[in-house]
Amino acid sequence: MQTIQVRKSSERGYANRGWLESYHSFSFAEYHDPQYMHFSTLRVINEDVIGPAQGFGMHPHNNMEIVTYMLQGALQHTDNMGHSSVIKSGDVQRMTAGTGVMHSEVNASKTEDVHLLQIWILPERLHLPPGYEEKHFSASKKSNQWCLIA
Repeated sequence: MQTIQVRKSSERGYANRGWLESYHSFSFAEYHDPQYMHFSTLRVINEDVIGPAQGFGMHPHNNMEIVTYMLQGALQHTDNMGHSSVIKSGDVQRMTAGTGVMHSEVNASKTEDVHLLQIWILPERLHLPPGYEEKHFSASKKSNQWCLIA
């Protein structure tokens, strides 16, 4: 059985691409730490700050549950399932990549940064149909209580 360990923010992996600052709790992209590959089915917790009008162009995912929690700003999401929307501070987006999804994520502002958490969870079953959902949580719904987000 895995035990919970405290990992200080300053101990996380870090990448700075100029337009993107990303802090990795587990191994991700070029950051590799064999002690922090995942925690059970929790594969990724990235804290990202994306510069104005910058972002990730269309790219693929498969067989992953991806949850994005918006801390600040607005993010334009577009995918090959026909979804196109702007998710804002307090919003949660859930995407089942399953058999394959193509999507882009771009900061909707030309002047302000976007700050978000992106969480990837390994699915219980592979090759599920792709899916997408958004939900907004007001400050009052999050104050001093747990919220089921996915």
